[in-house]
Amino acid sequence: MSVNLKKGQKVNLVKSDGKKLSVLVVGLGWDAAEQPSGGFFKRLFSGKKDIDCDASVFVCKNGKLTSVDDVVYFGNLEHASGAIKHMGDNLTGDGEGDDEEIFIDLDKIPAAYDKLVFVVNIFKAVERKQHFGMIKNAFIRIVDGDTREELCRYNLSDDYTGMLAMIAGEVYRRNGEWKFNAIGNGTTDPGLQELIKRFA
Repeated sequence: MSVNLKKGQKVNLVKSDGKKLSVLVVGLGWDAAEQPSGGFFKRLFSGKKDIDCDASVFVCKNGKLTSVDDVVYFGNLEHASGAIKHMGDNLTGDGEGDDEEIFIDLDKIPAAYDKLVFVVNIFKAVERKQHFGMIKNAFIRIVDGDTREELCRYNLSDDYTGMLAMIAGEVYRRNGEWKFNAIGNGTTDPGLQELIKRFA
C-alpha cells in the first residue's frame, strides 16, 4: 500500500514486504490549470495553456553538486555511472500518470554520491509569464522498479503562485540505507542554471 507523505516527511526506501529496494522509478506529474480571464481578451487568453515543466536530478557528493556532468535532465539523459536514466521530456504535462520518469539503480550508484535532488522548473518561465501557481495536481512518487508498485507519493499542494521552480524531493543515503525526503519548496529561480547554483 502506497504511503501518502506530508511536506518534510522522510521514509526508508524498501519494498512493500520490507526487503531491500534495488531499482526504483521516480515519477513526477503536473497539469496546467484553467486560467480565468475576462473582458475583451477573454476569448484569446482564457482556458488552459500548455506549460513545459522540466524535471532534473542533481547527483550530489556530500550533499553538494560538484560537476555539471552530475546533472541528469532532458539534455543529458543518463548519468556517467549508468545508475540514473531520465526517460525524456514532456512538453505539456498532458495525459494521466507520470509526466516524466527517472529510473534509478541504487546498487550502481558509486559510493562517493550520497544524495539525489529532484527539481522541476518551467521552461522559459519568465518569457512565457508562467509560474507554478498555474499548475495543479503536481506530485512526486517513488515506484518499485521491479514490480511497478507505488511505494510512496507526495502531492505538492501548497500555493506556489509566483514560483518558477520547485525542489520536489530527495533520495539520500544514510548509514548504508536509502531514504526519501518530501521537500516541496518553491523557488523563483528562472531556469536550471540558477537551480544548479543553489546546490553547487
